[in-house]
Amino acid sequence: MNITITARKTSVRDSFKERIAKKLSKLDRFFDENANAAVTVTNEGDRETVEVTIKSQGMFYRAEKTTEDRFDSLEAVVDSLFRQIVKNKDKLGKRLRETAFEPANVEAGEENEVSFGEYQIARTKRFVMRPMSLEEAILQMNLVDHQFFVFQNAENNCVNVVYKRHNGTYGVLEPTNE
Repeated sequence: MNITITARKTSVRDSFKERIAKKLSKLDRFFDENANAAVTVTNEGDRETVEVTIKSQGMFYRAEKTTEDRFDSLEAVVDSLFRQIVKNKDKLGKRLRETAFEPANVEAGEENEVSFGEYQIARTKRFVMRPMSLEEAILQMNLVDHQFFVFQNAENNCVNVVYKRHNGTYGVLEPTNE
């Protein structure tokens, strides 16, 4: 696994970089050698945040944790990623064998701030959208730990949004011309 470490408002010592490599090596059995892990370490006051995003075969796995100690944050993030993968093992295995996720469906977006009157846009993300089923979209949304996911529905080629409801169910937004 290729690991990229980014520090925001802090510096990362070599000992912590070694700890990151050691902890993420526990996840190597799930990914091939082409997997990329982006680790972001952020310090804000007495809060240490560690975010890990792993991209492998077009799938994204993401976890983030904030604690008072970055080592604790790293432990929690790796545990969370492990639980995500194990929880979705059957679904992921079936999808990967069917090569459903070969092309990447998300590319890193550029961040910029734009102001429109009273509203300030803090981030704009651009991504490649490929057709996928509703089930694939829900799985991808859960893997990146987001509350919603924009995708191109393979059934009708329309852009849809799947979202997580407060009661644990899911909703879908489908555009119509009426």
